[in-house]
Amino acid sequence: MRKLASFGTDETISRVVEQYSAMLLRLAAARLPSAADAEDAVQEVFLKLLDARPVFRDAEHEKAWLIRTTLHRAADIRRKRAREAPLDAIVEVEAPPEPGPELLDAVRALPERYAAVLHLYYYEGYSIKETAKLLALPAATVGTRLARGRERLRQMLKEDA
Repeated sequence: MRKLASFGTDETISRVVEQYSAMLLRLAAARLPSAADAEDAVQEVFLKLLDARPVFRDAEHEKAWLIRTTLHRAADIRRKRAREAPLDAIVEVEAPPEPGPELLDAVRALPERYAAVLHLYYYEGYSIKETAKLLALPAATVGTRLARGRERLRQMLKEDA
């Protein structure tokens, strides 16, 4: 069993939650149709962190693990909700004021591989290299997914107009 020596302390747990919860909540909310689902996803990620107690090489490794785990959990919840209820029965998350609801809905409608890189790049402000490191992908793949995701967004928004 892998353990982080000081991870069980209250101050370490508080630091991780305080440092990453807002970012992880934004990431989950961008992929899920309801605020409650996004909150559940982030809470489950922190519970998994407490339960698994992985050993991280450094702060970037810790952050990457949290982001990947949040994306995976959001995808699981999204698949589960798609099987359970019709989409119009789900309460929508309030969109951030800048991009507008059409853009956020369009990003949510993209396949996970495009939506994740678009969110990290545009909403969280990571560079292509940083996004590649966080998602454990080659930088060229991230660049390609960004370009393809942007093109799909353009097409989707053009169809809606």
